[in-house]
Amino acid sequence: MVSVTDLGEMIRTMEPVLHDGVYVFASVPPGTDTRPLQPVATMGEAEGLTVVVREEIAAGAGVTAAFRAAWITLSVQSDLQAVGLTAAFAQALADASIGCNVIAGVFHDHLFVPAERGEQALSVLRALQAGRDDGIAGRRVGP
Repeated sequence: MVSVTDLGEMIRTMEPVLHDGVYVFASVPPGTDTRPLQPVATMGEAEGLTVVVREEIAAGAGVTAAFRAAWITLSVQSDLQAVGLTAAFAQALADASIGCNVIAGVFHDHLFVPAERGEQALSVLRALQAGRDDGIAGRRVGP
């Protein structure tokens, strides 16, 4: 599949999907064996290793949650150099007073919003997908 760089097309085809369950952001000491936690994401930081894991797995392992989240994946395969998609969905969510933490994978963008606001965030993203273009079609980035 070819990565999408056109902002209008990315928004029209982003197809947000809400994953089941609650995920938590937590920090574990450097060198911790994270395999039992089955993280969906990790980020090394000076203070420790941030992990994003299912809430029940974290609780079972005695890992303290710093943030409880719903996980939404944008199904569009956006180019990692594409400009504007993050700004567009972040603004739409901000307008609805929904905070968002974003992790970009090679193939998709993954949004983590407050757990209790997952369905609302999904509705906001679907509304953005259905109605926003505002002259942004045709903008591209890259070669």
